[in-house]
Amino acid sequence: MSTPPRALGILNLERGAKSGESSSEDAIDAFKERLGFPIVAETVAGAWADNVIQGDPSLEAAYIAAAQRLVARGAVAITANCGYSVRHQAALAAAVGVPVAATSLILLPLLLRQYPVTTKIAVVAADASCLTDEMLGLNNSADKARVVIGGIEGGVMWQNEMKRPPPYTEPVQIQIELEACIEKLRTDNPDIGAILFECTLFPLVSPALRKKTGLPIYDVTTLCELTFAAA
Repeated sequence: MSTPPRALGILNLERGAKSGESSSEDAIDAFKERLGFPIVAETVAGAWADNVIQGDPSLEAAYIAAAQRLVARGAVAITANCGYSVRHQAALAAAVGVPVAATSLILLPLLLRQYPVTTKIAVVAADASCLTDEMLGLNNSADKARVVIGGIEGGVMWQNEMKRPPPYTEPVQIQIELEACIEKLRTDNPDIGAILFECTLFPLVSPALRKKTGLPIYDVTTLCELTFAAA
């Protein structure tokens, strides 16, 4: 029996595949475009953008089952196709014998130490209203004071992702919404020194926005490259 190739495993959300289609390998365009190593994907049963973003503890068993399937298929590290999967980070890490980086949000404590204490880090999310200090790993007032949060909730992309199945959002639309959000954050906080993207659709426009803003932008693919290289 042949050994499956080393790959990054992605925990996908439901996308509403049509009859005869597979949703497991869909919805990972941002990963495929940016990452230069093999990818395998499994859909987390019942996990749609709306209930994952808002938080649904009953999904944890499905997350673990999908992660275990990924390991069986050769995944040497695991991530997820929604940043709000951070709620299941600890359970996933305990359930599989490979590194788990369920969300780019786990980079935040590192970024706070990479930059001077006079610098703020902007976290930009699909829905800022659903982020908590616990999800961001913020445990003290000094760190909290250095983090500013923005989101594109209510916009076209958010409205699309709240539907079942979610219609496609053009990357140009995502970029327009992110540019507006970032501009407001920087106007209110001119000491922002770096940006962390929560949403896994945002990497599609990360390169363009790095050029536009002149700031370092970290996203889930940044984390995946680091994690896979060490696995």
